[in-house]
Amino acid sequence: MNRADRVVGTVVGSAVGDALGAPFEFGLAGALSERFPDGVATMCGGGGWDPGEATDDTQMAVLIGESLLEYGGLELPDIFRRFQRWAAAEPKDIGLQTEDVLTNGEPWDFAAALHFQLNGRAAGNGSLMRAATSAVYFAGAGQEATMDAARRTAALTHGDRAAWEGTAVFHDLVRVALDGADPLAAVPGALALVHPDHRARWATVLAPGWHPDDATEFNGAVWPCLGSALWALRTTGGFEDALCAAIDLGGDTDTVAAVTGGLAGAVYGAAAIPERWTGPLHVPLPGYDGRVLRAPALAELALRLA
Repeated sequence: MNRADRVVGTVVGSAVGDALGAPFEFGLAGALSERFPDGVATMCGGGGWDPGEATDDTQMAVLIGESLLEYGGLELPDIFRRFQRWAAAEPKDIGLQTEDVLTNGEPWDFAAALHFQLNGRAAGNGSLMRAATSAVYFAGAGQEATMDAARRTAALTHGDRAAWEGTAVFHDLVRVALDGADPLAAVPGALALVHPDHRARWATVLAPGWHPDDATEFNGAVWPCLGSALWALRTTGGFEDALCAAIDLGGDTDTVAAVTGGLAGAVYGAAAIPERWTGPLHVPLPGYDGRVLRAPALAELALRLA
């Protein structure tokens, strides 16, 4: 398997996970297995989502990716403006915290910090969910650079450093997987660069023996979201099984599956993603003149980012 296959697998895999998990969001554990007892899951739609329709997770990832390409690097004010334009178009789904940050009228470098200051809680998975494109773009820059870029993009909407560090770990594990190495074996190396104040908590949820049942928060929080994605990757043997395991956990299924899909896509490559999932996949971009990206366009975006 070549690097290009892994690159496409990361971006398309994340989008597929997002769209496959969306109809089961906030549902009970085992809902996917109950709907598809033969184990052959399809893009079924439901919960307000058409079959194969990606949510805010992938929509925001695309906006980040297109900004990176246009500016040749990280232009944070531009990403924030793109997010604001998207939010103003009333997308079907947008996190409450993200919506507040993007619409509170504060400048790009203060809005998230103000939200955190006022609310005291901002460790949702909303920055982690959209990180596949930036992870691909910065993978070639090395460990410290990709983790730093992740923190900076996360901070646009999330003032809690816990969210920054989780996004940074994801970036680094994708970097390792794109090089053909085992991202699970690379967890200790990523943790070594996590901020000391957050390292112990991240080490707990990313440990080999951790199970999603051990979570102390809903998986809409950043810690169990990434922990569940690594658990799904660790306990299965292929792309399809990893995504189905992630969705069957219930809860914030689109985002847990998007994160799982990004990691599993980097490990197993685009060829492992079934056509019954990529065929119906589509990513509307509210606020952007009715644009809709399908799997081939996402693959092209991924290759340009790499």
